[in-house]
Amino acid sequence: MDLQTLVTLTTGVTLLTCALAVAGLHMYAKGRAQQAALVDRLSAAGQLPETGRRRRFRNLDRRLRGTRLGRSLELRLAATGLDVTPGEFFAGMLAVVAGLWLIGQATLAPFFGPIAGLLGVWAAVQFLNWQRQKRIERFINQLPELARILANATQAGLALRTAIGMAAEELEAPAGEELARVANQLTLGHSMEDALGALADRLPSRELVVLVTTLVLSNRAGGQVVGALRNLTETLEERKETRREIRTQLSQVNMTSYAVPVMGVGSLFLMNGVKDGALERMTGSPLGQGAVIIAFVLYAVGFVLIRRMSRIDV
Repeated sequence: MDLQTLVTLTTGVTLLTCALAVAGLHMYAKGRAQQAALVDRLSAAGQLPETGRRRRFRNLDRRLRGTRLGRSLELRLAATGLDVTPGEFFAGMLAVVAGLWLIGQATLAPFFGPIAGLLGVWAAVQFLNWQRQKRIERFINQLPELARILANATQAGLALRTAIGMAAEELEAPAGEELARVANQLTLGHSMEDALGALADRLPSRELVVLVTTLVLSNRAGGQVVGALRNLTETLEERKETRREIRTQLSQVNMTSYAVPVMGVGSLFLMNGVKDGALERMTGSPLGQGAVIIAFVLYAVGFVLIRRMSRIDV
C-alpha cells in the first residue's frame, strides 16, 4: 500500500468518525430534549415533584420502575409525600440493611447478621407504612373542610372541576398537593372518575372513598351535589372526633406492641454483655440457631397479634 492510498484511507476514516460523532451528538441532544419534555408533562400531571433537586441512582430507578416491585414502591412513595424516587429509597434501604448486617454480625454473632438485615427491610417497610398512614390521617382531618369548600363553590354556581382547583389553592398539604394533582390530571384530559379514583388509590380510607363516590356519582348523573356535601361534612366531622378518641384510647396498646420486640432484642445484648461470646456459642449449634429463629418468630407473631387486636375500624 503506497503513501497516497494510506493518506486517502486515513482521511476517509477520520471523516466517517467525525460524521458519526456529529450524528451521535445530535441523537443525544434530541434524546435529552425528549426526556425534558416527558419530565415536564409528568410534572404537569402531578406525577413528579417539582423540586428541581438532582436525582441520584437514575439507572437503578429506571430499571426498578419497570418491575412490579418498583411500581408498587412508587405508589407507596407517592402516598407518603416523600421527595424520594424508588431508586433512591431502594439504594438507601440496601445501605441500611448492609449496615445492620455488619453491626449485628460484629456486636452479637455472625448468625445474627442476616437476621439484622431482614430487620432492616422490615424497618424500611414499616417506615413507609408509618409515613403513609400519617399522611392519610392528616388528609382525613382536612376532609370536612374540603367538603365544605366544594359545597360552597358548587352552591355559588362553579363547576366541580373549578371547585377542585379552588380547593387545591386554599387548602394546605397534603390535601392541597393531592387536589392540585387531580386538577392537573383533569386539565390534561383525564376523566373525573379516573382522577379521583387515582387519589383514592394513593390515600386509601373509608372517608375519602365516600367523598370520591359522592363526587363521581353527582358528576356522572348531573345531580345536586351541594346537599350531599353538606350532609357529608357533618358526618366527616363526627368521624374525625371518633377517630381521635379511639386513637387516644389505643395509644398505650400500640406502644406495647413495639415494646415487646424491643425487649426481645434488648435481652440479646444483655446476655452478650453479661457473658462475652455467649450468643456466639449458643448459635454455634443447629439447636441454638433453631431456638433463636423460633424466638424471633414468636416475637413477630406477638407484635402482629397485638396490632390486630388493637385495630378498630370506624
